[in-house]
Amino acid sequence: MEVNITIPSSMAEIPLLNYQRFLKMQSESNDQEFIAHKMIEIFCGIDLKDIAKIKLTDLNDLIEHFNKIFNVPAKFYHRFKLKDMEFGFITNLEDITWGEYIDLEHHLNSWDDYHKAMAVMYRPIVKTHKDKYEIAPYTAQEEFHDLMKYMPMEIAISSRVFFYDLGNALLNSTLSYLEREIKKIGTSRTSRRGGNSTNNGDGIQASMQWLREISPDLMKLPPMDYINVSPISPLKNKSKKLKQEN
Repeated sequence: MEVNITIPSSMAEIPLLNYQRFLKMQSESNDQEFIAHKMIEIFCGIDLKDIAKIKLTDLNDLIEHFNKIFNVPAKFYHRFKLKDMEFGFITNLEDITWGEYIDLEHHLNSWDDYHKAMAVMYRPIVKTHKDKYEIAPYTAQEEFHDLMKYMPMEIAISSRVFFYDLGNALLNSTLSYLEREIKKIGTSRTSRRGGNSTNNGDGIQASMQWLREISPDLMKLPPMDYINVSPISPLKNKSKKLKQEN
């Protein structure tokens, strides 16, 4: 007996929702064989009962296949289409609002809420001009939360890394600017008072130095759980007829 299944060829063909389902299942079980079977069930859309009938060599090929595609660096996309809408990444992180930043920090810490973070990072494109675009303002509404569950997993993961990299650069730039402004204030006060700058911003400067030292930890990418399986042999075809034991 043969069964046809659809095998994703990359993370771009796996919706975020399926990855969330897999991570939740993985966190609730220590049975590696069960986890491998559920991985195939979730990502290939096959019934769990049918997986037990697949030839061992084909099963091992599938496991290795997913092991490979989950270890390929994800490509970042500034914009993508989902359903009949086009979404664009936040165009200027320097202009990000406090509400956007807080919601991102909160939702990026949990894969269960990751689709909500994506609804902050990517919003409907309302205007385009050549390669440039303008996205809808952030309203903190839940309108696109469920839709983002179906975005390609590759985009979801790459945007996470991209956000933290730019966020780290933005934080360092902000710290440098504040330090310069504090020094200006200190110099101005010293000139007016004709004395030294003791207690005129020294405490603030010490705090800024401390913040600079811990900034890498503040913007450190939270741990990400990828599939961890033992390599066996590669799967070459996207679609394959798998033989089942009668």
